[in-house]
Amino acid sequence: MAITIEHVRKAFGERTVLSNAHFTLPEHGRICFFGPSGCGKTTLLRILCGLEAPDAGSVTKPPQVRIACHFQEDRLLPWYTTLQNLTLVTGDDAQSMQWLERMQIADAATLYPDELSGGMRRRVSLARALAYESDVLVLDEPLRELDEATAEAVLRLIDESIGSRLLLLVTHDRRQAEALGCRMVDMPM
Repeated sequence: MAITIEHVRKAFGERTVLSNAHFTLPEHGRICFFGPSGCGKTTLLRILCGLEAPDAGSVTKPPQVRIACHFQEDRLLPWYTTLQNLTLVTGDDAQSMQWLERMQIADAATLYPDELSGGMRRRVSLARALAYESDVLVLDEPLRELDEATAEAVLRLIDESIGSRLLLLVTHDRRQAEALGCRMVDMPM
C-alpha cells in the first residue's frame, strides 16, 4: 500500500511552495513534516489527500487506501451537534460518546459548533479523525489552540489511537513529534 510522490511541484501565483518533492511513504509508521510556515507542509498533505492538485508530478496511491484528515480548520458541520458530527464517522452514538469522554468534552455532546470554544471544536474534529477507520491518519497542527495540560492529554490519546496506521503529522513543536515517535522530515523554505 505504498504511496509515492514523484517530482511534485506546486505554486500559488509566483510563489513555489513545493519543488520536486519526491519520496515513497511506508505502509506504517509515524512521520512528521517539519519546517517554517509557508514551506508547503499543509499543501503537501492536501495533495496527498487529493484535495489539491500538483502543478507537476504525481501522487500514486492504491485506490482502496482510506485517509482520515484533521486540518488546521475544524470543518465541523454547523447544523449538527457535537455528537452528531462524530456519529457521521462512527455510525454509533455510544461510540461517539466514548470519544467525547476520551477528549474530556462529553458534556458538550448536545452543543453545536458555534457554541464551543476553539479548543473544544479542535478536539471534536480530532476525535472524528481518530475514530475513522483509516489506513493513513493526517494531522495538521492537531494541538493548536489547546492549553498545555489538555494538549498533553490529547497527545497521549493520539499516541494510543494510531494503531498500525501511517501517521502523517505537521507541527511546529518538535517535542510533539518526538513524543509520538515520529521520523522527522525537514522541509526547506
